Amino acid sequence: MRILAALALILMVSACGFEPVYGPGGTGTQLQNRVLVDKPIDREGFLLVRQLEERLGRTGDPAYRLGIKLAVAEEARAIDPDGDIRRFHVIGTAEYTLADAATGAIVRSDSVDNFVGYSATGTTVATLAAKRDATERLMTILADEIVLQLQASEL
Repeated sequence: MRILAALALILMVSACGFEPVYGPGGTGTQLQNRVLVDKPIDREGFLLVRQLEERLGRTGDPAYRLGIKLAVAEEARAIDPDGDIRRFHVIGTAEYTLADAATGAIVRSDSVDNFVGYSATGTTVATLAAKRDATERLMTILADEIVLQLQASEL
């Protein structure tokens, strides 16, 4: 009975056009070590580029160029009765464009956005450390979303 269920599952998955990202000819293999990410201009950009290069690899001979316009903002989210801010959200938006390195033709462009929070209830040093950590987490999330969208697209 289990074999029959496994065969039915395999037939359903193959019938829906499912193709593994890192399978032969998948978009994961088309992008791996073939994307040159534009140089960052600030700390947030550096963190984002680092995460993208961890996922896509680095290349000296790119097939694609990835340009990113990054915007990061901070919002106060929790204020105590004394008027002190106790929680912040760091909000990030990354507009990206994947272009053919040889021709400059745009292959895909889109944007991703997300947010993370951090607490400001401790000392100044603890709050600054929490803010830095939140920014790193946000850049990891944005990088994951960009790579996921690129791998899910038709190149």
